[in-house]
Amino acid sequence: MTRENTTEREGRLPGIPPAQVLDVDVLIGRYPDRPGPPGDPASVRAVLDEHGIGGGLVCSLRGALFDVDAGDAETLALGLPGMHAVSTVDLRDGLRAERTLDRLAEHGRRVIRLFCEEQHIEPDFPALWRVTRLAAEHDFLVLLGGDVRRMWRPFAGIGACVVFLDTHFYHLGDFLLLARDEPGFHTSTRLLNSPDGLELVAAEVGAERLLLGTRSPLYEPAVPLLRLSASGLDDAQRSLVAGANLRRLLEGRT
Repeated sequence: MTRENTTEREGRLPGIPPAQVLDVDVLIGRYPDRPGPPGDPASVRAVLDEHGIGGGLVCSLRGALFDVDAGDAETLALGLPGMHAVSTVDLRDGLRAERTLDRLAEHGRRVIRLFCEEQHIEPDFPALWRVTRLAAEHDFLVLLGGDVRRMWRPFAGIGACVVFLDTHFYHLGDFLLLARDEPGFHTSTRLLNSPDGLELVAAEVGAERLLLGTRSPLYEPAVPLLRLSASGLDDAQRSLVAGANLRRLLEGRT
């Protein structure tokens, strides 16, 4: 077995140094009603290091599920090397969510993650529409979970910059139809594990729309890493997906 094949089996990206590999989808904490890893900062960093991921965007489940302010403070205090702290808002309280977004913009922290499924928010809820418009006005990068076929609507036609974190390869055609008309629509690679999913995105709208996402430590990082390393993308495209695209989107926003 060659050294390169060994590296691929370990879930790393051959030829791309860990410092250049960024994960758009990292969480700390845990869901209280689900089994899973503890999600403490040290163990999360260990998982990333094990898989050759040098940094990325990290958000606290405490902020999404319980207390936005406590979760935000927890994330900011982490100090994990290479990681950018990402805030969230409580969409169950639209007025508070509006004020939170304004405060983040004032402090130059223009990356936010929305947890619509966890907070039971539907695509037509007024709080979500208000937050998406504020985010677009302030040039936020928005990370969004949920079914892309439903959750795209509040972001359409407003110049939003959004990464859909849960685009499934079954629904990739729907994402691509949307992305043709929405230059700010991007997708995580986490669930694009079909034989040609990454290649299809690159051919239809460009590799610039793909961002490596693993949802560490709740999911196994080796799967999206192996799919990217074995893809038909060329070296330049693979480097874009592995981290360069996220670095570009973060410029001036953190």
